[in-house]
Amino acid sequence: MNKLITAISIIVLSSFISSVFTTAEASQRKSHRQHHHRHHSHHHQQAGDDKQGLASWYGSRFQGRRTANGERYDMNAMTAAHNSLPLSSYVEVTNLHNNRSVIVRINDRGPFHGNRVMDLSYAAAKELGIQKSGTGAIQIRPLFENTTVAQLTDQPG
Repeated sequence: MNKLITAISIIVLSSFISSVFTTAEASQRKSHRQHHHRHHSHHHQQAGDDKQGLASWYGSRFQGRRTANGERYDMNAMTAAHNSLPLSSYVEVTNLHNNRSVIVRINDRGPFHGNRVMDLSYAAAKELGIQKSGTGAIQIRPLFENTTVAQLTDQPG
């Protein structure tokens, strides 16, 4: 009887220990997958990864509508829509025809048509000089995530 109790105890104890290790390994794999997903979903384009393409702008027709990050679209704010840059990140956008640059915050997803890489707010398009033509060739330069608004605007912080 003592041998039977000892054998059962060993089996129960070894299965318990085995499940603890299996659970810990599964947790580590899940944590690694989540970290890997977070890493890629927030860094499709990193600071220094400049991209060129065609930008358009959107204005009064979208005024007040919800953007992808939940705020209301303001055509007079310096914002933009991009398909993969992290929401709330900042980028420098340069008009390749006149070298004007602005800094915009990504607050929406798009554009969803044509070969365009970015939809700018009316204010950003006006500053870049593309509001009349409707589109313009631009360069997008993502800025570091830890850059403050004061650093972006060269104002003392």
